[in-house]
Amino acid sequence: MEVLIPNRLSTLGHPHRLALFRLLMRRYPDRVPATELAQALGLKPNTLSTYVNALMQAGLVTQERVGTSLRYTVDLAVARETFEYLLRDCCRGRPEFCSPLTSFGFDGDSPMTDRKYNVLFICTGNSARSIFAESILRNEAGDRFVAYSAGTKPRSELNPFALEVLEQKGYDTAILKAKNVSEYQGEGAPEFDFVFTVCNQAANEECPAWSGQPISAHWGMPDPVKVEGSDAEKSLAFHQAYGALLNRIKAFAALPISSLDRIGLQRAVDGIAIGD
Repeated sequence: MEVLIPNRLSTLGHPHRLALFRLLMRRYPDRVPATELAQALGLKPNTLSTYVNALMQAGLVTQERVGTSLRYTVDLAVARETFEYLLRDCCRGRPEFCSPLTSFGFDGDSPMTDRKYNVLFICTGNSARSIFAESILRNEAGDRFVAYSAGTKPRSELNPFALEVLEQKGYDTAILKAKNVSEYQGEGAPEFDFVFTVCNQAANEECPAWSGQPISAHWGMPDPVKVEGSDAEKSLAFHQAYGALLNRIKAFAALPISSLDRIGLQRAVDGIAIGD
């Protein structure tokens, strides 16, 4: 392993390769098409290919062909092995280096406490998917979770098809509004236990690290706002998005959070996206 670690660190030492690795970490467990990676990072296809090949040679990224598309994801086992080597071998477990990170989940021996948890759902416009998620969690398990939502580029108004779905399901839509993610950052903001991105574009964007080291996961799903056609076809897309999020949030609310350590909890929330 000691022969491999310097190569991995050297590979990540290049700013564009590091940006690619970080994007794939944010998108995990997705397998992201090369075309989408190039677009998100503003890279030419041949340049992206050079960077991704270097990450693959270092073992940090894996490739899968789906039809004519090449898709990529992070090899979490290799990534963890690399960073654990830095903490436990190079830094010799010194608490001033390791304590904040081991509490984040490298050791994973401390369950989350049994209390009410703050959960933030993020998408780009905060007009449909993240609004659905906020409303569903508040309705399904408001006694155990405080639900929030926000957008990286929020729209001025909520999508009328999204509001129609929620009203048909009996939700109180008067309390809902689009919010910028910046409202939940900085002094006085809630400290979140969980942060979920529910659209690929939001996950692709660079965001500051959240205070309090929340569990984060990507629950990407198609954007119903982009569906074209008749009003009936558009309405169907919003109902499908609502149904998918309802299933995910029911699975999330059913997790035995207080009895899981952080590693187990991270695996569980990642698995919810995979298990659709």
